[in-house]
Amino acid sequence: MKKNITAIIQARLGSKRFPGKVLKKLSNKSLIEILFTRLKESQHLSNIVFAIPDNDENIDLEKEIESIHAAYFSGDEDDVLKRYYMTAKKFNAEHIVRITADCPLIDPMMLDEMLLIYSENNFDYMSNTNPPSYPDGFDIEIFSYEALDDAYKNAIDDYDREHVTPYIHRNSDNIIYNYQSDIDFSGLRLTVDDPEDLELLEAIAKQTPDIIDVSYEEILSIFKNKPELKKVNNNSIRNEGATMGTGQKLYRRAKKIIPGGTMLLSKRPENFLPELWPSYFSKAKGCSVWDLDANKYIDMSIMGIGTNILGYANDKIDSQVIDAIKNSVASTLNCPEEVELAERLIDINPWSDMVRLARTGGEINAVSIRIARAATGRDKVALCGYHGWHDWYLSTNLNSKEALSDLLLPGLEPKGVPKALEGTTIPFAYNDIQSLKKIFDENKGQIAAIKMEVSRNDPPKDNFLKNVRDLATKNDCVLIFDECTSGFRETFGGLHQKYDVEPDLALYSKALGNGYAISALVGRASIMESAQSTFISSTFWTERVGPTAALATLREMENIQSWKIITEMGYYIRERWQELADSTNLDIKIWGLPALSGFSFNSKNDNLYKTLITQEMIDKNILAANSIYVSTAHTKKVVDHYLDQLSLVFEKIALIESDKININDCLNSKEAFTGFKRLN
Repeated sequence: MKKNITAIIQARLGSKRFPGKVLKKLSNKSLIEILFTRLKESQHLSNIVFAIPDNDENIDLEKEIESIHAAYFSGDEDDVLKRYYMTAKKFNAEHIVRITADCPLIDPMMLDEMLLIYSENNFDYMSNTNPPSYPDGFDIEIFSYEALDDAYKNAIDDYDREHVTPYIHRNSDNIIYNYQSDIDFSGLRLTVDDPEDLELLEAIAKQTPDIIDVSYEEILSIFKNKPELKKVNNNSIRNEGATMGTGQKLYRRAKKIIPGGTMLLSKRPENFLPELWPSYFSKAKGCSVWDLDANKYIDMSIMGIGTNILGYANDKIDSQVIDAIKNSVASTLNCPEEVELAERLIDINPWSDMVRLARTGGEINAVSIRIARAATGRDKVALCGYHGWHDWYLSTNLNSKEALSDLLLPGLEPKGVPKALEGTTIPFAYNDIQSLKKIFDENKGQIAAIKMEVSRNDPPKDNFLKNVRDLATKNDCVLIFDECTSGFRETFGGLHQKYDVEPDLALYSKALGNGYAISALVGRASIMESAQSTFISSTFWTERVGPTAALATLREMENIQSWKIITEMGYYIRERWQELADSTNLDIKIWGLPALSGFSFNSKNDNLYKTLITQEMIDKNILAANSIYVSTAHTKKVVDHYLDQLSLVFEKIALIESDKININDCLNSKEAFTGFKRLN
């Protein structure tokens, strides 16, 4: 038997999917105590030590290791290969057994049998995982100090440094051996990556007198007698953590504790690339985004859902906000910036007289409806477009589940919306003045407001907006233009300026604060004064960050004429999209405002192609699908690089359309969601 064989257990508390998992209890003992106790039964190990990250987050782990009288070395958290190497060096290991702390049921008899084979041969590396035939959770790797030393000195890829052994078993100079089971049990999962995995181990513990002593054969017998146990964690994939990004792991946690997974439907990873989307960012600057694994992407997608016309982390806006924060964002007194912002917005909208501020688009939409109803004494609203999530709007679907399908998202049910609101909101079609006239004819004297987006996918035709204005005036109701999305993208203010049609109320959000939370309602005094006769108030509408950011954003927008820059670039992108389609004989439809453009394929595979584009582009470190919010950070150099990479995807789609390859053979992910879908 070879000498100085040291088992090094890799352990940490910072798991993204299941934080603190190695300290979870099973039969009143922590997982690492169970693992340590089982390994001590090995007849051939010289030493058992832990390799843990050297940071404050793992203090409790240190205490637990000390309490079970085990040795450990604290080292680099991210460079696990270095941590392993330094641990082996400190404890004079000549041969290393690599075990991870999330595999508490490692069988000492299996380990000894492998060590015997390893000692009788001249292997540099031996494992039971390449390929796996034993259950996930019985993973054992054995290698020489020389092989570890070579990897430590020569492995440069982040993946190799994080996962310790890939460089070793990939090195053709090394003698490799795989310990194979006669029967393939690799489908069983007995590791602990998720709470469901721990549930399975708890169920197994109930079937045995002492989980510490249960053997591999006894565990197989338990599954044979109770095959239903396999269903406890059968949604997990073996070694998924090795290929799953940190953001994907965190999102898996999020779905267990956050209904819908995210706070914003539009940011669900399922909308882009299910199971492969990075999900979370660590920082963003200009039009670049870094994920939690420090991968840098160019954002040719939704740019914070259209909030960052001037690019992420704009220095001029941020510096003003930071100065404001230093003087406190809230107090018993009001911030003066709200007055200055109100005056500035009235200057930009000379037809208006008064302003109310909020923080989100949904809020300010609800405020506008409350004021319109208070001003007119009527209840019903004729609407066209998307206006948020509040009851007043979603109540449209009480009459028909599909009423908002063309305006919002298909599949939305108005659950939780009072049925008494049925009939209070009535949708009409854009560019269809007759559908609006019909609403007035059928609801004489009952319409409080016409609520609509000025334009989203198509421009107005046949004086549509002016005819809407005339109908509002004739019927003495309030015309509200929702400019949350369209504001500041083609004009310095609302898109209604372009069409020379003045509303009674207009509201702005998204781009107004360049990423900071701020929304505003501007309107005529005769209507806005009604806010004083109804209760509209919220504590955090009075904080100073939003108004400060908005003032700085408006100054910078006006200074560089940002709306002209992004509109020009939007037209350029649209032209190039069409050129790509023409050169590959693909039929596409381009839609939206120039600075908020998108395209769709006239094909039954349209959504699959959107998914494919996202997949292929993310491999090129570009966040992209089939639409883009343009920002001033999108320079021609950046855009041309994106288009060059997109051209390669269009070529692949052309091959699919001509039946030369199959779309399903190209996708590594499930199809992106369309519309609203409940997440389980």
